[in-house]
Amino acid sequence: MDKIKNHLFRQKRKSAIPCRQPVRWIAAILLLLSMICSGCSAKTEESPSNITSAHNWDDMAPVESMDLLYADQFSVEDYGDDITLITIGESDRFLLLPENMSAPDGLPDSITVLQKPVKNIYLVATSAMDAFIRLNALDSIALSGTKESGWYLPEAKSAMEEGKIAYAGKYSAPDYEKILNSSCDLAVESTMIYHTPEVKEQLERLGIPVLVERSSYENHPLGRMEWIRLYGVLTGKEEEAEAIFKQNVDSLSDVLDMVPSGKTAAFFYVTNSGSVNVRKNGDYIAKMIALAGGTYVPENGGSDENALSTMNMDFESFYAAAKDADVLIYNSTIDGELATIGELCAKNQLFADFKAVKEGNVWCTGKNMFQETMGLGDMIRDMNAVFTGDTEGNFTYLHQLK
Repeated sequence: MDKIKNHLFRQKRKSAIPCRQPVRWIAAILLLLSMICSGCSAKTEESPSNITSAHNWDDMAPVESMDLLYADQFSVEDYGDDITLITIGESDRFLLLPENMSAPDGLPDSITVLQKPVKNIYLVATSAMDAFIRLNALDSIALSGTKESGWYLPEAKSAMEEGKIAYAGKYSAPDYEKILNSSCDLAVESTMIYHTPEVKEQLERLGIPVLVERSSYENHPLGRMEWIRLYGVLTGKEEEAEAIFKQNVDSLSDVLDMVPSGKTAAFFYVTNSGSVNVRKNGDYIAKMIALAGGTYVPENGGSDENALSTMNMDFESFYAAAKDADVLIYNSTIDGELATIGELCAKNQLFADFKAVKEGNVWCTGKNMFQETMGLGDMIRDMNAVFTGDTEGNFTYLHQLK
């Protein structure tokens, strides 16, 4: 036991724990020590006699790989015996093992072991929550990186109200003590964690595996939806995930087969300073407009010189680029939803000169759009209805300004 304590305190000195929160770190280390001393850690519930030996990694090879239709930011390989290798991006690898199975001999240190069932997840990536909801797997999540007030998904909000999911701090300032107390098996982070690598390192140092959700890096918009297949693997709901994803893709088949409408559309909001925030041409919203049969404007809306998906334009430049657009779609996420064209024109009187305003073809998104990742197909269908003039039906994410 003294050796364990000495090792932990040596790790503490090496980790260069930020001095901003020394009390929290000391509490976390003491908590971890107490869990070891008592022998009741949730991660070591099984006695050694119940742990079966796995295989030798050098002798193992995949027998099947998940056939992905659109996603290119993850892969899933089946190694037989209910063993699965998950790769995120180019290098992050996780070996998902059956309960009570030990890691294969010779497994590289670069591969993180996860044990089924993966539970008590600390979910920081808001884009992943909708997949867990659709899979009826909210019980896999114990902690959230978003406060109750930040969720537009009613199921997530209700789970936090009922105490089923607790707030454990945002990505840059997690509550390590609460996370350790919750016997967390996995932290699912957004790519924002790349801005605070010391947080990722500290979670891993405390024994919490970190999976960085990279759906925002998907080249194809429907690749974002396909991440539900990965979460199906993690939660043991592969069949449900396959069915949900197939249903979503199949429901779009008629739209994707249509000839482009020839209509142009701008997607934007007006900032407090009066400039206009637009999506870059390579952004997934611009690609969704194309899939729906439209053409995104402004056509020169930025490049990939940085990781940001949006850019600000002065109003004069936006006016020149979008004045003749057939459709205007106002992004309500930051600025709030609009109900009337008058509210739009109040932001800048020059909107009255826009073709779409004169023709009454101005639409606004609902705030829930960006959290409902599995609703991207419905958003594409909404856009297609606008471009084809089929506006008598029900819309999911868009409403027309009066």
